Amino acid sequence: MLSLNNLSPSEGSRRKKKRVGRGPGSGRGKTATRGHKGARSRSGYKNKPGYEGGQMPLHRRLPKRGFTNIFKKEFVIVSLDALNKFENGVTVDRTALLEAGVIQEKDGLIKVLANGEITSSVTVDVDKVSSGARAKIEAAGGSVKD
Repeated sequence: MLSLNNLSPSEGSRRKKKRVGRGPGSGRGKTATRGHKGARSRSGYKNKPGYEGGQMPLHRRLPKRGFTNIFKKEFVIVSLDALNKFENGVTVDRTALLEAGVIQEKDGLIKVLANGEITSSVTVDVDKVSSGARAKIEAAGGSVKD
């Protein structure tokens, strides 16, 4: 029976450690497989990520592309059917959406899109509302604050 005290690795799966620098008879003596001279032959050698031995590194050989707009506004999208959680006459703003669990604290600007249908008449006070969503909210008896 196989148990923890008689486990052994399968045949040929484990190799002996390469012992270097143990004299000329070992075949790995003298330079201990490090070659002659150069950075890697010395002790204390450290390699920086991306360093290619003096060759122009890949991240500098590739062309620069594109542009990142640091002023871009990221919107979190709220569907109309998510607003059905709220009762009639309620003002749906950031705090109300947070308490209802529709958005998270870390989310930035809020935009309501016309996905789904809305049945409750609520007042929506968020950063942006699509024209389709505005029409559906007003058709349900609600309003949108600008």
